[in-house]
Amino acid sequence: MRLLLDTRTFLCWVSDWGEIDETAREAIADPGNEVFVSGVSGWEVAIKKARGRLVAPDNLSALVEKKHFEHLPLTFEHAERAAALPMHHRDPFDRMLIAQAQAEGLVLVTGDERIRLYDVQTMAV
Repeated sequence: MRLLLDTRTFLCWVSDWGEIDETAREAIADPGNEVFVSGVSGWEVAIKKARGRLVAPDNLSALVEKKHFEHLPLTFEHAERAAALPMHHRDPFDRMLIAQAQAEGLVLVTGDERIRLYDVQTMAV
């Protein structure tokens, strides 16, 4: 299985500051699965940290590698797909993650119910 962690799920995984459903936890930990973290999540964390709205580690890129996850860069295709999504969800970071999951055939691991309004495979956390 190919998984894309949303920002909150990734932060919970590396920080142990949140609960992750057992099924999702097992899928993320399974070495047979590919787990991706988007550069969009790094951007979201950086912005929220700069505004004082989030406390998170500074070395997220290194943590992606330490956890044996894959970096998922943002492409023009992702951006164009995100722009074409219906406005069920207004958060630009989540919209970009939805677009990336759609474009790359990934299962988006998220606790955000609004994401399920889109044509994207999800796994609840």
